[in-house]
Amino acid sequence: MRLILSAALSAAMAAFLVVSGAAQSTREGLPRFSAAALTPPPTSGWPTNGGNLYNQRYSPLKAIDRTNVARLKGVWRARLRGSGSQPQYSGFAAPLVDDGVAYVSTGANDVFALSIDSGEILWQWSSHVDPNITSVCCGWNNKGVALSDDKVFQGLLDGRLVALDRATGKVAWSIQAERWQENFSITAAPLYVNDMVIVGFAGGDRGTRSRVKAYDAKDGRLIWTFYTIPGPGEPGHDTWPKDNDAWKYGGAAIWQTPAVDLELGLLYFSTGNAAPDYNGAFRAGDNLYAASMLAIELATGKYRWHFQQVHHDIWDYDAVNPVVLMDVRMGGRTRKAIVEVGKTGFAYILDRETGKPLIGIDEKPVPQEPRQATAKTQPFPRGDSIVPQFIEIAPEGHALVNDGRIFTPFVGNAPTIVAPGIWGGASWPPSAYDPVQQRLYVCASSVINGFTGGGDAKFALPKDGVAYLGGATTFTRVPRTGIIAALDVTTNKLAWRYQWPEQCYSGTLATAGQLLFVGRSDGRLTALDSVTGKQLWEFQTGAGMHAPVSMFEHKGKQYVLALSAGSALIGSARGDSVWLFGLDGTLPPAEPGRPVSRQTAAPAPPAPTAAAPPAPRAANRILGQGLYKQACVVCHGEDGAGNHGAGASLVALRDLNAAVRTVTAGRNDMPPFGATFTPEQIRDISAYVVEVLARPATP
Repeated sequence: MRLILSAALSAAMAAFLVVSGAAQSTREGLPRFSAAALTPPPTSGWPTNGGNLYNQRYSPLKAIDRTNVARLKGVWRARLRGSGSQPQYSGFAAPLVDDGVAYVSTGANDVFALSIDSGEILWQWSSHVDPNITSVCCGWNNKGVALSDDKVFQGLLDGRLVALDRATGKVAWSIQAERWQENFSITAAPLYVNDMVIVGFAGGDRGTRSRVKAYDAKDGRLIWTFYTIPGPGEPGHDTWPKDNDAWKYGGAAIWQTPAVDLELGLLYFSTGNAAPDYNGAFRAGDNLYAASMLAIELATGKYRWHFQQVHHDIWDYDAVNPVVLMDVRMGGRTRKAIVEVGKTGFAYILDRETGKPLIGIDEKPVPQEPRQATAKTQPFPRGDSIVPQFIEIAPEGHALVNDGRIFTPFVGNAPTIVAPGIWGGASWPPSAYDPVQQRLYVCASSVINGFTGGGDAKFALPKDGVAYLGGATTFTRVPRTGIIAALDVTTNKLAWRYQWPEQCYSGTLATAGQLLFVGRSDGRLTALDSVTGKQLWEFQTGAGMHAPVSMFEHKGKQYVLALSAGSALIGSARGDSVWLFGLDGTLPPAEPGRPVSRQTAAPAPPAPTAAAPPAPRAANRILGQGLYKQACVVCHGEDGAGNHGAGASLVALRDLNAAVRTVTAGRNDMPPFGATFTPEQIRDISAYVVEVLARPATP
């Protein structure tokens, strides 16, 4: 079998982009969706979430380059009938393209097929996900679909995995892969390879033991399961306590699409933080395989190796950026490498055959907090960090501990501020790799967070639908900023880096035309010179640009395809547009949408002027509960106590007029909703908060 796989890969690689940068059709002479055909960078389509099985998000096309990219305009703009444009949704999906048709999913888990020639909607499949499910942790979103010759596959927030007929959009099969009632959800795009559909599960912040599963693409039959928290008798189980069941709820969620090396027969992915997020006392030990990179056998799901980026994580330092595979020229020879940039801001560059560092990674002592059972050392890669890892000047109202450096421990109710915080480093927005320049392009953020809680060795086990955190995060008034950077993977040194005035929250795409495409929260899609980082082009799409773009050739012309839909977590303008861009386009930019900005410095609270309760009728708490779940749960949590999105606690808000003012005009990091909801709806939400969520005052 190994010889057969190697021969198939060799045939595919004959069409691969060589070092000189020349490219041919990457799928010529091979079945379009064979693993061998999906390994090289794509040209005639965009067949996988990462562009190819290496997750490189690289296009070898050159018709659009640094000399002409300024001419790009819209060829057409399609609207997705309002799907995913409501306040609770985010649009993160990279559109897939094959045989003249684009396939895109929305934050509402609806799937659309669009004609590349016209932008016409060929079919729509509506998910009808129950809006009352309680398994969603960090916003209603979906990162895309997977394609085979005849099917479209999507994982849903309620734990279903569905296969749709590519020609009609009708359901070919549907299974309940995991139950949302047990706190599982799927936000990652599935991966199709070797007649299997492979998908990982979210839910770590709800107290699940996460896993990756492979299913038969023909009928949804389960083939294998790999648990990201090892059970009794499995390697790594001894990194969890023996005196409690913490491992059963240990997290290590999967937020992204895996990568595949067909020749080695290995599947690669990275995992989220250990759970409960901030309470290390309950889970003494390194807590494998949380915050780790892993390799397992593609055919069987059997463990091969791991590398843990953060031991005994108490800072929510997920490894949620997609892993990228690359063949790197080091020391006069080509090395099979894998890289992932964590929320730590470090790039971890490993040998993908063994999991050993290709560039040194040193275990260094870090400050200790016995009440949190902190790890004595942490891995520090040699080279440059993408984002700052200490606080140069104390923010107003805060005292610095250990200069706010990475891995500074915390315990108790007083916030300890650290850089990067949970919103910092590289989160889910995918990185891109240019195999000619040997550079990784990273979209990250510089954010300071405060951490509280922890130290409870008798922490309660999770309840359905309730955040399993053991603490909380807070913000300072220091602005959250973005970092866009190019990293030389042969040295782990920065080639260039720029800071943005807002978070970088869109994936990147690199091209052989020496371009880097990346979206902005204000709705702009931009193209940078990948050699220098200089911006060469921008286009206003009308809503927050948070989805990675796709590039392909169709009927002899090169195009860029983008979903513009906004983000609930960032607070950008919502929308439902898919844009096709080309050198022969004629459509001008759209008008900017109205953002609800969460990512810049918090303004002073508004003066309490004309803010009488606006509704002529009595408030409806039932309607208010539904609206609260749509727009507020993502930051404030189901119980209003503050959640993974770092929203403030609402449990002490007992003044209806004050609640109405806050919802209408915003306050601190909270955006205004006066233009989003009617006065009646604002009163309904406010009444629900004050009369249901607020706790009685202590006598």
